[in-house]
Amino acid sequence: MKTQSVRVIFPSPGLAELEEFPMPEISRPADVLIENEYSIVSAGTELACRAGLESWAPLPFSPGYGSVGRVVAFGDEVKNLSVGQRVLSFGRHAKHILGEFVVVPVPEGLDPVKATFARMAAVSMAASRTSDAELGDFVAVIGLGLVGNLSAQLFGLAGCEVIGIDPSARRREQAQACGVPHAIAPGPEMKAQVAAITEGRMCAAVIEATGLSSVAMESAPQLAARFGEIVLLGSPRAPHVADVTPFLSGLHLCNAETTVKGALEWRYPLLADPAGFCKHSIENNVRQLLRMMSQGKLNTAPLLTHLVSPADCHSIYEGLANQKDLYTGVVFDWSKV
Repeated sequence: MKTQSVRVIFPSPGLAELEEFPMPEISRPADVLIENEYSIVSAGTELACRAGLESWAPLPFSPGYGSVGRVVAFGDEVKNLSVGQRVLSFGRHAKHILGEFVVVPVPEGLDPVKATFARMAAVSMAASRTSDAELGDFVAVIGLGLVGNLSAQLFGLAGCEVIGIDPSARRREQAQACGVPHAIAPGPEMKAQVAAITEGRMCAAVIEATGLSSVAMESAPQLAARFGEIVLLGSPRAPHVADVTPFLSGLHLCNAETTVKGALEWRYPLLADPAGFCKHSIENNVRQLLRMMSQGKLNTAPLLTHLVSPADCHSIYEGLANQKDLYTGVVFDWSKV
């Protein structure tokens, strides 16, 4: 029986490497031991951890956000899984993990690489759950990385007309390849372009998916319709020095009826309520996203830019930090170690 597994570790700021660690063991009744096949990188969170910016992730730290693998064993309280079943977990970048937080079966026939994107879509889903945007409304999404792109797709599936905004031509092309009907660059003409697309109505919701870039700070109030909303989906991390006056004056002078909301996935209960009193949960969100993926409703193929061995983790994180145009969706393939 194996006594060692392997995982990605951030040993000190700016570094990433593989290390061996003791094979996880079932010790609690609700534990699920999983042998990972693939795991997806969350660039914003993991780069912040790698830089030592997150107090909850002191270095050295083993990162990870979501993974897909096969059940190896489980504790006595686990009733809905079987050995060999493919599951998505909020697990770390490791060959073997104990399922963390949420463990959800992956539908039969769904590509496991594609299934990993459900983890990032669960972050994106917080915006559409929080927003009051409805069928037929215009929605602008500022920032077309993984979270922004998937958020734009989810609003489109809800019947909204979506306008994606990003300075990167490559990310705008990815968005349009994923079915986002409008993808424009920020700049002096952006407000006029949005007005033309919306026939002057502007946007019922403006989704900020960058972590409050200066573009979002200054433009979001200008793009919102009367009685519209600005939804903060991106998580600010590194210190960002900016003049907040354009944002505040835009709210106060230009669009005084605008509501600003925060959209964090953890606003919902972790596990589904079996009695049904609580409609939404993170577990249900993941189940619904996996079902939509198996039905072909979410397009992730244009977003997968790197399917790589975890042994290449250092160069991958360097690329994510320094070549954002080229590195969008990164998935580690654990069969390669």
